[in-house]
Amino acid sequence: MQVLAVPVKSLERTKSRLAKVLSLPERATLTLAMAEDVLDACTAQPSWETWVISRDEAVLEVAARHGARPIPEAGRSLNEAVRQVESLVTGRTSTLAVVLADLPLLTPTALAIALASDARVTAAPAASDGGTNLLVRRPPSAIPPRFGPASLARHRSAARRARVSFHEARSAELAFDLDRPEDLMRALAENRPGRTLTACRELGLPDRLQSRSER
Repeated sequence: MQVLAVPVKSLERTKSRLAKVLSLPERATLTLAMAEDVLDACTAQPSWETWVISRDEAVLEVAARHGARPIPEAGRSLNEAVRQVESLVTGRTSTLAVVLADLPLLTPTALAIALASDARVTAAPAASDGGTNLLVRRPPSAIPPRFGPASLARHRSAARRARVSFHEARSAELAFDLDRPEDLMRALAENRPGRTLTACRELGLPDRLQSRSER
């Protein structure tokens, strides 16, 4: 068994850096839309099970509708969530991949290419802060998770210390995570069909962001 795990932050705490542009209910709507786009890419991967871990019941309900396994989150941080999944898959899976839920450009093909690497550790960098948007470990205990800003370098160093192979999966679709107001502009400009683009349009973001830029 191979597991793709998607951690999703509680909707009550989601995307605080967008607070100047979007209300909390709007940020929750956008978060769910991005998560569903990511789930579409994950569930399209043959031979992989998709799990979603979150403290939020609405997120877990969405996961179940997509055929993913919903996991109620016990911890408070991303790394704690990943370790919780590790504890559940120990002895049951040869490979654990963690993909973040705010990648609105992610496609099944881009994800499949990254997952195809046979390195013991594969990591996809976040363009914004040097973080890690995808971490694949074969086996899940190959290195510990160190998600956060500049975490790609930490994951690379951990692989070096563990003397296991490391592959950096460079992909525009995996590198773009939506966190800041300017990221909304790019998501609209990319015009990639999906739930994220639909949500942005339904929230009136093209006009709202244009008005904001003209102030």
